[in-house]
Amino acid sequence: MLQALDVETWLRQRRSNLDEAKQSAAKVIDLVRSEGDAALLRMARKYEPEIDSVMVSREEIEAAYDQVDDALLQRIVEAKDRITRFHERQKERDLWLEQVEPGIVLGVKTTPIDRAGLYVPGRRAAYPSTALMNAIPARVAGVPEVCACSPPPILPLTLVALDTVGVTEIYRIGGAQAIAAMALGTETIRPVRKIVGPGNAYVTAAKMLLREYAEIDFPAGPSEIGIIADRSANPAYIAGDILAQAEHDPDAACILVTTDEPLVERVQREVERQLNAAPRRETILQALAHSGYLVVPDLDAAIGAMDRVAPEHLSIMVEDSLPVLTEVKNAGSIFVGPYAPVAAGDYASGTNHVLPTAGYAATYSGLNVAHFTKASTVQLISRSGIERIGDTIEAIAGAEGLFAHAASVRMRRSDR
Repeated sequence: MLQALDVETWLRQRRSNLDEAKQSAAKVIDLVRSEGDAALLRMARKYEPEIDSVMVSREEIEAAYDQVDDALLQRIVEAKDRITRFHERQKERDLWLEQVEPGIVLGVKTTPIDRAGLYVPGRRAAYPSTALMNAIPARVAGVPEVCACSPPPILPLTLVALDTVGVTEIYRIGGAQAIAAMALGTETIRPVRKIVGPGNAYVTAAKMLLREYAEIDFPAGPSEIGIIADRSANPAYIAGDILAQAEHDPDAACILVTTDEPLVERVQREVERQLNAAPRRETILQALAHSGYLVVPDLDAAIGAMDRVAPEHLSIMVEDSLPVLTEVKNAGSIFVGPYAPVAAGDYASGTNHVLPTAGYAATYSGLNVAHFTKASTVQLISRSGIERIGDTIEAIAGAEGLFAHAASVRMRRSDR
């Protein structure tokens, strides 16, 4: 079931899926660029033949509420509240100023981007949770315009989740074409400044190809989990987390790094046992084909291997977890202890589940409020302040041969 893995080989395989997808994504992007709405509608009708517009109407959104159980809607609202509280803690001050020396005040002005695009996966399953995860940090940041795309047909629960966080522009478009529409714009969809959200390899490839037109959060492809475990770990919990990731997508992946070789066999048996009752068995089996384990001599080696993997989700199941948490560097989101399943962060703990995959957690942070803002530095300088730094400016500007720079300072210093 789980096979011994080499970390470098595992990473190359994760990245190669993106490279292969870029060719197909590029063709779709060209189609949207040349045909606009006509191309979007044609592709959407393959999955929802009766539609006459890619935009979801207000009437459809209102009707979706009648199809969602009230108790489930209440759970969506509770999750929204927890996610909002956590993201509000991330918000920077709109403006801060500080006198760093006499005559010189420095600061930062933080402003939201003016329009963001969200991608919410669908088709294989409904992801109202991803609707919340995408939209809430944008709203907390203060983005005035937020649109969302999701593959048709969009399930009522996803529509309701988007509506509860104030997303009123919703389009039934999936795949690379959705990313192209938000980045390039069409007759119906105005282009956005930034595109966020997870998707399959084609969605991720399109995001990477279109960064010239709209910035992205990070590559967020098929889901994955890395687990660091020692002999104290519960094999049933490990197997449960592995299956939870594997059921997302046939391209999902799991890697167990352990200091205890006998644990591998115990986890294998648990995976097989739990798999017998898994409704999404076929998807899980495909994902497990490129999942596996690595046995290492000690926790330092485990941390080193996992930092190289830089997993989307990292679960730490060891007897003394704090030193591992302290030392590990590369992970999208970290789950510590036996009672912290990845599913907690997926839905209701409050942290964001839109995270970098395929090793990109070594470079990028998971989705947060800062993704939807930009910072402008500010300087307030008095006459005494320019006098204090004037000699330094003039000397360096002169050394660079930028004499007008030096002169722009000198004239202020001599202006009595």
